[in-house]
Amino acid sequence: MDLATLRDTDLTHLYAAADAYDTAHRAVGRLQERWRDGVDGRIAGSGWSGPSADLARPALHRSTGELKAARSELRQIGRSIRVGADALVLAQSALRKALADVRTEGMSVDERGSVSWPAGSHADRDDPEYERSCERTARQLAGRIATALTEAEAVDQALSARLRHYTGRARDGSGLDPVTATTDRLDPGLLPENLLLGGVPGEDAAPAEVNAWWTALPADRQQWLIEEHPDLVGNRDGIPALARDRANRILLPRLIAAYEKGGPDPYGDLKLAGFRSIARRLRDTDGTEPPVLLLGIGAKGQGRGILSFGDPDTADDVTSLVGGLDTRLQRIGGGDADRAKAVYDAARRADPTRSTASIAWLGYDAPLAFVEAGDPSRARGGVDAYRRFLEGQRVTHQGTPAHVTAQGHSFGSLLVGLAAQKPAGIAADDVILVGSPGTGASHASEFSVGADHTYVGAASWDHISHLGWYTADPAGADFGARRFAVDGGSPDFTAHSAYWDDGPHDDHTSVDNIGRIVSGQGSRITGAAGRRD
Repeated sequence: MDLATLRDTDLTHLYAAADAYDTAHRAVGRLQERWRDGVDGRIAGSGWSGPSADLARPALHRSTGELKAARSELRQIGRSIRVGADALVLAQSALRKALADVRTEGMSVDERGSVSWPAGSHADRDDPEYERSCERTARQLAGRIATALTEAEAVDQALSARLRHYTGRARDGSGLDPVTATTDRLDPGLLPENLLLGGVPGEDAAPAEVNAWWTALPADRQQWLIEEHPDLVGNRDGIPALARDRANRILLPRLIAAYEKGGPDPYGDLKLAGFRSIARRLRDTDGTEPPVLLLGIGAKGQGRGILSFGDPDTADDVTSLVGGLDTRLQRIGGGDADRAKAVYDAARRADPTRSTASIAWLGYDAPLAFVEAGDPSRARGGVDAYRRFLEGQRVTHQGTPAHVTAQGHSFGSLLVGLAAQKPAGIAADDVILVGSPGTGASHASEFSVGADHTYVGAASWDHISHLGWYTADPAGADFGARRFAVDGGSPDFTAHSAYWDDGPHDDHTSVDNIGRIVSGQGSRITGAAGRRD
């Protein structure tokens, strides 16, 4: 359904049609009762018998049944039209409200639903926040328009199919079959809950579209989706963090129960251990500060999990850490959660006046063995999911936009680097790469955040950071990033995983520098010289 049709259609005609069918239903009902009592019933009780009576009675009963069936058909047609009209009115109201808000914002919309804004003053054009604010508002308005059109199209298709069904039955006479009529009920596609499900944006919908759809729903519909279909809510970028958390806390025990039964999934044990680890973390942190939110949980691939310390929708500073080699789901409830909490604490130490959300993100299949880390395909496979996640955080954030930092460790730094090299970049202000074997870039200026906002931590004994598997060494002087001081580590392989641990003198060198960057104080880092070959 196009914008003009939904905007301009007079839906009162649908209610008039429903009223007409209701009137016909009542009239046929009265006729049925008169026929039943005055003809069929009277003949049946008359005592008439013989060959003629034996022929007449079935014909009379058949006529009674046909009248009953016709009455039922008319009632269902009227009800279908009325329910469809109600749903279309809601979609039309949502569209008209969105169009009114477009005008209020001084913007314009074309017939396809694209929203644009006028050029600002010279001062506005020099202010990057003006363009970002306009783009954000236009994106939200366009999403609301698209959601209204999607919902209207779903209703239109369901109602059209139902009316074609009744028309066909009228033409072939099957609508007068009493057995069929008694089993023919309102099309499930026209039930309110199924219309709601029909309006859910597709998996490829942009987070802004998802957010516009979600915020347009009444609170009771949101709650119904959370409780009845948590899988549609908990992992959708563009839905607010608290709603995702509530949905995922419903979904998590279901996943545990399903995987406790076993099955053919080759990663079944890995996932079950991860689900249980995350459940323990949630139990252990219940009622603590900061609040721990489960922003994602799922059984796709090797398992998916996203855990946040703090609410990213309200925090001043938000950071999302992508783990690398051997990052399995169990780590999201274990070691990676510890790292996210360490970054949260470091950011709060750097600036106690600002609020923080620190996230451990596993939205891809990380390499589980060293030999797998030499293949960049796993990182490439997670790029779009990470970019979508960051964009979702942007559109759900309340108030002044947050300062956002994308973190990548080990193989995860390749994923972050590839994401930041996309033409549209990533929804982040800063990038932190630690223990990186390379990012696919030759210079930090290839990232959307720019070289001045790309930070690198690489311990001298971190052998992984010396591999240079993916183009240039990010810690190298020629890469152009800002290298920060970290603890040197020990000659064994533990240095690669120690960036968030206490230093040898409990000085927190590594994680405190990360905390300064996350809190928007990159100018305060303890610097380190770039490597020279």
